Amino acid sequence: MLFLVLILRVPLKINNSLTAVSMFLNTLTPKFYVALTGTSSLISGLILIFEWWYFRKYGTSFIEQVSVSHLRPLLGGVDNSTPSNPSTPNGDSDSNRQSVSECKVWRNPLNLFRGAEYNRYTWVTGREPLTYYDMNLSAQDHQTFFTCDTDHLRPPDAIMQKAWRERNPQARISAAHEALELNDCATACILLAEEEATTIVEAEKLFKQALKAGEGCYRRSQQLQHHGAQYEAQHRRDTNVLVYIKRRLAMCARKLGRTREAVKMLRDLMKEFPLLSMFNIHENLLEALLELQAYADVQAVLAKYDDISLPKSATICYTAALLKARAVSDKFSPEAASRRGLSTAEMNAVEAIHRAVEFNPHVPKYLLEMKSLILPPEHILKRGDSEAIAYAFFHLQHWKRVEGALNLLHCTWEGTFRMIPYPLEKGHLFYPYPVCTETADRELLPSFHEVSVYPKKELPFFILFTAGLCSFTAMLALLTHQFPELMGVFAKAFLSTLFAPLNFVMEKVESILPSSLWHQLTRI
Repeated sequence: MLFLVLILRVPLKINNSLTAVSMFLNTLTPKFYVALTGTSSLISGLILIFEWWYFRKYGTSFIEQVSVSHLRPLLGGVDNSTPSNPSTPNGDSDSNRQSVSECKVWRNPLNLFRGAEYNRYTWVTGREPLTYYDMNLSAQDHQTFFTCDTDHLRPPDAIMQKAWRERNPQARISAAHEALELNDCATACILLAEEEATTIVEAEKLFKQALKAGEGCYRRSQQLQHHGAQYEAQHRRDTNVLVYIKRRLAMCARKLGRTREAVKMLRDLMKEFPLLSMFNIHENLLEALLELQAYADVQAVLAKYDDISLPKSATICYTAALLKARAVSDKFSPEAASRRGLSTAEMNAVEAIHRAVEFNPHVPKYLLEMKSLILPPEHILKRGDSEAIAYAFFHLQHWKRVEGALNLLHCTWEGTFRMIPYPLEKGHLFYPYPVCTETADRELLPSFHEVSVYPKKELPFFILFTAGLCSFTAMLALLTHQFPELMGVFAKAFLSTLFAPLNFVMEKVESILPSSLWHQLTRI
């Protein structure tokens, strides 16, 4: 009996609460509804602005990120991104390794000179073309290539070892001058050529000075390389220094218009050190050969490096597409092709363009000048926006030189995306497009550049939700301010409709229970 009484008292309390709420709502003035809806609109608008800013900067929703990272583990959710079984199949582990390797940041083979080019841009525009992350990677490269464990035995090299770790550019330059006063140091000349020289001519003069010192160190360490691990490490360092100097001298010759001399220097360098593929010297050679319009030589280089077993790059893929487009682009017409169909040569050119676009989908917008170019960074991410900028910066002129090549690219490049509708889940000719490119490119590229994102991300649900909520509450606030009495009637009608099912249940309970029992329960 007591249990029945407790059960029946619940609807009575609900009924009394509804009566009190109804009386409270009847006493509210229209100004209350205006303040309520206006405050709701303001709060949702602030949330919308913050969500939009966070999405534009980091490419994800803040609310979604917090819910996935913090709330989901508390609720016992399982993160799908981490495999529950450590013994994954070989195919999955191979694809994971491939994804990691494709997200690796590489040294830009055609990187500019800091003093003669990057700093000049800063002087003219007041903008910094290089990010701290990019310059920090360069500092790590310099320490890896230009230092060894025996540097402390030679005072100039010991000074340069500290100079490469120095963050202040003026301190690095002062240390290089100090090292040169002690001896003719190759790495000190390299630093001055890269950072202090304000013209390419000055940089070339310093690199020639570095070449004399570097060749002497290389010959001495070559004779002693088999005498122990320390001598071998020193010879490896001297080899890296010599290759770097010769490559930069070739780039100086290319920039100063002595392109044939640059081609000869690059060919000799590749013959002398065929195993040093980490510098990607063949990409410098391809660009110089394209400047000479030596397309047969370009094809010969591609035949060697455009191999399935070798890593690809935008330079390899788009240069191959340019050569095939060159054979048909001067006579290509989209109207004629739609009437008669594509010939074999045209089909090969279109397939080459689709292959290149699948590898790096950001390049066509720069080649077609749909997006403005900036100075390329010192490091690039393959298949990313940074690689696209670096390629287009040096190769746009070569595409313009081939008649009709850009027109063929304009007509065909978007067809690639119909072949791979789900680029993150599957690829066509390459591995699926890596998901890490946007984050790495935002670190490599300056803040004033709008990073190209592929595939284009849809707006997160919470941005759309807050936008709708903000618009709806703002409209309610405006209508309540303009038509207070009418909106008051609508509000009461809405609340009445909202509580109608509960009132219906209460009426049914009253009709079922005997009136005497109901009277006794109300007195308890």
